[in-house]
Amino acid sequence: MLQWTADYLRQQGADSPRLDAEVLLAESLGCRRIELYTAFEDVPNEGQRANFRELVRRRAEGMPVAYLVGRKEFYSLEFAVTPAVLIPRPETELLVLTLVDLARAMPAGQGLRIADVGTGSGIIAICAAKHLARSQVTALDNSPAALEVARRNVETHGVCSQVELLESDLLTAVESGPRFDFILSNPPYVKTSEWAGLPKDVREFEPRGALVAGDRGTEVIEALVPQAVERLRPGGSLLLEIGPATEEAARAVLEAAPELELAPTIKDLARLPRVLHARRACS
Repeated sequence: MLQWTADYLRQQGADSPRLDAEVLLAESLGCRRIELYTAFEDVPNEGQRANFRELVRRRAEGMPVAYLVGRKEFYSLEFAVTPAVLIPRPETELLVLTLVDLARAMPAGQGLRIADVGTGSGIIAICAAKHLARSQVTALDNSPAALEVARRNVETHGVCSQVELLESDLLTAVESGPRFDFILSNPPYVKTSEWAGLPKDVREFEPRGALVAGDRGTEVIEALVPQAVERLRPGGSLLLEIGPATEEAARAVLEAAPELELAPTIKDLARLPRVLHARRACS
């Protein structure tokens, strides 16, 4: 079943056909993927085979595996996902890692106020709460459906006392004034012209509004930066995930804010520009 399915999904253009086949078969059998390796001689029953065939059919049509099984791992934690939210990607882990490193370098015992703008499934806010025990996180999104997914994940990971969910267009629902030590966002940064070139499973199934910023790719960043400047404490940090194609334009937006001191761009494991870090001037 695995070999046939992997070959079939490869023919349909899947990027990781063997992995897809294993995840879907494990889901159909109600077991962990690792357990498949001890069950090669087992014969699934008809109900399990029927369920597997349906999942494979939908995957061949382009539906992402994460939406089919309803979950995705991120930063060693498992999160519920639906088509209302983006599927977590490894590149975003660098945003969390940068936050954790900067926060741990701050004086011990100091409480941290963090804002996660465009929280989606809540992965950034929840990881911040789990790895920074002294933090209080405000997770914002303008989509009620996305906030419902985030709420499920907050409850699952037991961080209700640390994470506040708030419906908001960027930071507009938060009163201005210095209140946050960190403001993070993985904003839409795809240019309109790039949309047609994205993989089919992204274009047809993931929420376009969470991906496409506009013709320049920086429209959301342009709106967010002045709001963030108003709400960062002196010395506080703004951390933004970016795409390699928009690095220069995104840096220009931050450089145009006189209150911000822009650090060198942080690159991911592929040596591509991935995270911008700017600090609110103390004076």
